[in-house]
Amino acid sequence: MTALTLSTAGAATLRADALVVGVAKGVKGPVLAPGSEAVDKAFDGKLAAVLATLGATGAEGELTKLPAASGLKAPVVVAVGLGPVPDKEDAYDAEALRRAAGTAARALSGSKKAGFALPAGSVEDAAAVAEGALLGSYAFTAYQGGENKLAPKDAKSKDSGPKQPLAEVTLLGGKPRDKGYKAAIERALALVEEINRARDLINTPPNDLYPESFAAVATAAGKEHGVKVQVLDEKALVKGGYGGILGVGQGSANGPRLVKLAYTHPKAEKTLAFVGKGITYDSGGISLKPAGHNETMKCDMSGAAAVFAAVVTAARLGLKVNVTGWLALAENMPSGNATRPGDVLRMYSGKTVEVLNTDAEGRLVLGDALTRASEEKPDAIVDVATLTGAMVLALGNRTFGIMANDDAFRTSIHEIADEVGEASWPMPLPADLRKGMDSPTADIANMGERMGGGLVAGLFLKEFVGEGIAWAHLDIAGPAFHEGAPYGYTPKGGTGSAVRTLVRLAERTADGDLG
Repeated sequence: MTALTLSTAGAATLRADALVVGVAKGVKGPVLAPGSEAVDKAFDGKLAAVLATLGATGAEGELTKLPAASGLKAPVVVAVGLGPVPDKEDAYDAEALRRAAGTAARALSGSKKAGFALPAGSVEDAAAVAEGALLGSYAFTAYQGGENKLAPKDAKSKDSGPKQPLAEVTLLGGKPRDKGYKAAIERALALVEEINRARDLINTPPNDLYPESFAAVATAAGKEHGVKVQVLDEKALVKGGYGGILGVGQGSANGPRLVKLAYTHPKAEKTLAFVGKGITYDSGGISLKPAGHNETMKCDMSGAAAVFAAVVTAARLGLKVNVTGWLALAENMPSGNATRPGDVLRMYSGKTVEVLNTDAEGRLVLGDALTRASEEKPDAIVDVATLTGAMVLALGNRTFGIMANDDAFRTSIHEIADEVGEASWPMPLPADLRKGMDSPTADIANMGERMGGGLVAGLFLKEFVGEGIAWAHLDIAGPAFHEGAPYGYTPKGGTGSAVRTLVRLAERTADGDLG
C-alpha cells in the first residue's frame, strides 16, 4: 500500500514529484486554502490569480496541474478543489478534505512521492487528508501486466504493465511528534489497509474467490492480527442445521462456509456482532439473472468483506470492545442440485422458509448467521449486505439504507455514517409489509410485495434476530461496487462501503458513547 509519513519539512523545501494544495470556490474566484502559504509565496503571492487564469474555480473535484515556481524543489504543483469557502477559516469539512486528497492521489498515479499541503491544522483534518490520499491511491492490478508470450522477445515489446499507485504520501503541516497526530496517522494506515483489502476481495474474480478461499484469507489475517477464526465447512453446517446457507450453496461445486471472527479485549464491557452477506458469485440460481445483470455479481460478497475488514481493523487498533464477525459465504449457482423455487428450507433457527425466488438468496444466508450471532447475546448486531436492487432504486448508487428494530440505534448508525463520510439514509420497517411473506406451506416465504422490496427484505431478516438485541441492517447494494468513472477517493469497482461506519461504531462503543 502507499506509504504515509508526517513531515515537518516546509512545502518549498520538500523534494517530491509534486506538491498538492487546496483551493476553495470563492465569490470572486479561487481562494487558497490553509497549507498553501509557502507555495503561494514562491509564486510571489499570485498563485490564486494564476489558477484563475488557467480556469480553476475551486469547485469540488476540480484539479489543475501547473509547473512549479523556481523557489520550489518539487517540479509540479497540483491544485485540487475543495468546494465552497467555509463560513469559518480552517473549518473545511472532513469529507471535502478526503475527496480532495483522493482526487489528487489518483491524478498522481505513477509518481514516487507527493507532498500534500492541504489543511492539516487539526488532528481531524490531518486524519481526513491521510484517509483520502490513501484511499485515492488504491488500484487493483493483480490480474494486469503479465508477460505476453505471443509477443516478440525484445525489450520494447514487453508489456510494461499498469500504472502503479502513488508510492508515498508526505503529509505537510501536521505535528509528527504530537501523540494525537501520530495516533491519527496510525489509525488511517490500519483502516485504509483493511478497506483496500476488502476492495481487493470484492474485485477478485469469482474463479479465484469462492467460499473456501475467502475463508482461507480470513484465517490467515486472523493469525496475523490476533483474531480467532472458526470455519464451519459443509459437514459442520449440515450437522448444525444451517439450512439457509446450505440451501443457497448446494447448487455450486464450491461448498458454502460460515466463518466466525472473534476479537476480544480484556477490558471490554460491550460486545458487537457484525454479520456479512458473502455470496462470492450470484447467478440467481434457478431464478437465473437475465443477461446484463450478472457480470458484476462477484461483488455480492461486499458485506462479508466489510465485516471482515472491520473486525481486523478493530483488532489492529486495539479497541476496548469485543467484536465478532460472521461471514455467511456461499456461491449461488444453477445445477441439478440447486434449490428450486417452491422448496422449503429449515433454517438454523428452526423456522421454515418457502423459497419463491432463488435470487433472493442473501436473506437466507443472513438469516442463519443472524440467529447464530444472536445466540451469543451481543449488545448489538449490525448486518451488511448488497441485498436488494430495490434499495438502489430508492437511494441511488452512492447511498446505503439503514433499517433497525430500534429507532435510536438506527439514528446512531446514521449519525456515525455521516461523521465518517459514508452517505446513508434511515429507512422504515412497515409492519403491513410482513403479511406479504405469509406462506401456506412454511413459516415464512423469502419473497413478499414487490413494491418496497428493500423493506420487505429487512423485515425478513428481523425475524431471525434474537429478542432484546438491538439490530441494524445496512443495505449497501448501491455504493458497494462503483461501475462509473472514479471520483474523489472512490475507485472503479469495489469500494469498501460500510467499513468506516462499522469501525467508528466499534470505537464509539469502546468509548462508552453508544449506551
